[in-house]
Amino acid sequence: MAKRTAAAAEAAGSPDGPDAPDAGTPAKRVRIEEPDASSDDEEPAPVEEAPLASGDMYLETIDRSRLDFDFEKVCSVSLSNVNVYACLVCGKYFQGRGKVSHAYFHSLDEDHHVYINLQTLKVYVLPEGYEVTSGTLDDIKYIVNPTYTRAQVQALDRSETLSHDIQHKPYRPGFIGMNNIKQNDYLNVVVQALAHVAAVRNYFILEPFEGRPELAGLFSVLVRKIWNPRAFKTHVSPHELLQHVSSLSKKRFRLTEQADPFDFMNWLLNNLHVALGGSRSKMRTSIIHRAFQGKLRVEAQKITPRADAGDRLRFEADMLIDVQDVPFMFLALDLPPAPLFQDDIEKSVIPQVPLTSLLAKYDGVTTQELAGHRRRYQILELPPYLILHVKRMTKVNFAEEVNHTIVTFQPVALDMAPYTARATEPVLYDLVANITHESVFTPQGQEKHVYRVQLRDKARDEWLQIQDLYVEEIRREMLFLGESTIQIWERHRPPRPAAT
Repeated sequence: MAKRTAAAAEAAGSPDGPDAPDAGTPAKRVRIEEPDASSDDEEPAPVEEAPLASGDMYLETIDRSRLDFDFEKVCSVSLSNVNVYACLVCGKYFQGRGKVSHAYFHSLDEDHHVYINLQTLKVYVLPEGYEVTSGTLDDIKYIVNPTYTRAQVQALDRSETLSHDIQHKPYRPGFIGMNNIKQNDYLNVVVQALAHVAAVRNYFILEPFEGRPELAGLFSVLVRKIWNPRAFKTHVSPHELLQHVSSLSKKRFRLTEQADPFDFMNWLLNNLHVALGGSRSKMRTSIIHRAFQGKLRVEAQKITPRADAGDRLRFEADMLIDVQDVPFMFLALDLPPAPLFQDDIEKSVIPQVPLTSLLAKYDGVTTQELAGHRRRYQILELPPYLILHVKRMTKVNFAEEVNHTIVTFQPVALDMAPYTARATEPVLYDLVANITHESVFTPQGQEKHVYRVQLRDKARDEWLQIQDLYVEEIRREMLFLGESTIQIWERHRPPRPAAT
């Protein structure tokens, strides 16, 4: 297609404003009426037609396979995030659409003519500058900003329908891959896990976030794209969220350096709570606290050194017991220490421990001694969603050591009543997400951490495992074989006895 000159573009009526999103008027065409046979002497009068129809020119040049709206909405030339348009031919981002804008010059230089405003979702043809309202572009607008009705959200965990991407490849909405741009798999597994906590997911899909802090809005967009049933591709990218997280955390979490998923989850949940207007002093003032916050009783005794008659030093617990009821969003579980010495036979045997043994820490009887105190823990109130953190990483002399002990568990009907004060009947939880760790070694001999997330498909009662872009089914009997580091459990009520 021949390139248009700037003079021709100006004659076509392109907008004057350099960056104004609505500058200019639609281009008009002029046609000459054929002379009527009864009035041969009259000059033909020019008649103005309506603005170009929505399906007229250039829409056939749109290449959906090159469109990716997951990246940060900044101009590829100026790096500005103000008034950004995406070229629907090559997928690049440009600022403005006026006659001195980057999008305008791109349309002239590359003969690319169709652009979408990433904020208003209006589509324009450049350099002419008229708006396109064709319904054939609705699928692109939906990809930029997926929206759902309440009925659609309520059906997410019940639908067994497969969707297909633009290449006709089948996928399950909610169970799609996520780009590991460099070293951000720690973020991927956390976002995937939280996107399957129904109460949190439904809130971030349905609530409007205009005027809210950007973190909440970006998290909402990513969750909606994970569950998108009309996606162009079978994966999403967390690039836009990660860029904002990196800035907000002052580079504590970034895409070029791996971090601990639990550290990131702790940071993310607390910052989402604040972004949603939650209180630091009052309980359950945001959806984050309503979903994950419980209450724990901590009894502490200070251990003091005293000398007996033989002048031997011994430790005794002080009689004073400090009792505090504190809120929690995670329950930390301590693995037994790995054996210091092992023979060749023992090295081939991976130690295992039941999850219930780790939870005994919270039975109100078991004591732990740490930093000069003896402590006992018991749960007073359980949240709708229970997060368990298996502590595997410890630092010894600035070196990180990993405990590879396997935690065994059944993914259904975990009874938390033995660890809850005043519980008179079973308090059952089912597993919805399990984040696992694996140590692998690079060809250079360096240890690298690999994180995966295992998610339950409630509609099919099946489990899928996701590692970055790879999605595969996994048998429920094999879930505990991974080195669990974070688990999210959903509370349910035991079935009522049948009426007699």
